[in-house]
Amino acid sequence: MRRADQAARVTAERAGPPVALYVHVPFCLSLCPYCDFVVVAGAAARGPRARIDPFLAAIRFEIELRADAADRRFGPPGSPGRGPLETLYLGGGTPSLLPADAIAGLIELVRHRFGLARDAEVTLEANPGPDDRGDPAAQRRAGVTRLSIGAQSLAAAELRTLGRRHRARDVAAAVEAARAAAIGSISLDLLYDVPGQTIGSWMTTLDEALALGPDHLSAYALTLDDPDAEGLTGPLGDHLPTQPGARRWRAAARGQQDEDRAAAMYHHAIVRLRDDGWLGYEISNWARPGHESRHNLVYWERRPYEAVGPGAHAFDGVERRWNAARLDAYVAALAPPAGRVPRLPPGGTETIDTATASSERLILGLRTDRGIPSSAMREPPLDEVAAWAVAAELLELVTASGERGRRAGERLRLTTRGRLLSNELFARLV
Repeated sequence: MRRADQAARVTAERAGPPVALYVHVPFCLSLCPYCDFVVVAGAAARGPRARIDPFLAAIRFEIELRADAADRRFGPPGSPGRGPLETLYLGGGTPSLLPADAIAGLIELVRHRFGLARDAEVTLEANPGPDDRGDPAAQRRAGVTRLSIGAQSLAAAELRTLGRRHRARDVAAAVEAARAAAIGSISLDLLYDVPGQTIGSWMTTLDEALALGPDHLSAYALTLDDPDAEGLTGPLGDHLPTQPGARRWRAAARGQQDEDRAAAMYHHAIVRLRDDGWLGYEISNWARPGHESRHNLVYWERRPYEAVGPGAHAFDGVERRWNAARLDAYVAALAPPAGRVPRLPPGGTETIDTATASSERLILGLRTDRGIPSSAMREPPLDEVAAWAVAAELLELVTASGERGRRAGERLRLTTRGRLLSNELFARLV
């Protein structure tokens, strides 16, 4: 492609300062065979050979370097057009493995370098097992306002199948401890279409999860991708190579999954949670009023966000950037031997062209309960896609409250059927 043609395809949108920051903590006590996140486990996470201290030194340097770059591009926090961060998310891995004083130190550094709004949402992901959930009271004192607990299932057999270390009773204990610590918002992550799972066991898990009284639920179909085949695991890739045992587990697990059964499980979740008063504000996420994940909404609304840590992805509104996944290279760049200057870790970038930005905006917007303005699909060829989706009862036309004029307030959003078949619609929008 000639440079002039390539330049014409680049989005006309402008880059903006981050409103959110993601911090990736890659340590787990053990590696679950289905997990594709950037994780190092075992001796690297605990014991005399643990890598946590070198990682903390490295990620603090990255926060400093990314903040320096943001200051140069957009001005310091508090300058015109650059407000403090609205959300901070410590994900993983198992960030709850970090000592509370390390969590507090990271939050304080972010507050100092990026600014952190007084009412900022500060999320910490936690495993519910007693060995790795940490101390919720100390986490709250460190500045955590929201805890996301990786329950995945409340059925003992399914937890064993998934390679999880915890038991169902540990999930209840983790929620109880978080409530006692006065953490303001508690979320549970659940998986469906798990090998050996039945519709009945999924219904029981969902009922038991609701009985624990969380504020937010995420329910995801178990997805078994192959990052090696997709070319994502090279030296600059954002995934780590799949271990041989995990590859064998996934091959066996795929044969036990069923699309129709998964659809029935998802439909049950939609109806069960709706009837219980939950807001299905995104395809895979439900919340009590006021407990939507503000951080994840930043992603779905395509707002700019910064990210640090191995494998982490950032977006400034025009360009995506990612860090390579390998911990050794990450630490070597940011915490080098004495006498060498820290530098940004290896990784890559991608400029989003106009067509891709438009598709992303439509797909991400339709994932949410708010949907998109009907005007976004009024011109050819999108008008034909919209007409097909409405006729197929995948999309419905609604009038947003508080907007003047029926036509001005018209929005398109997924129906329940549309949520079940969203991939068919999204494929036509790419």
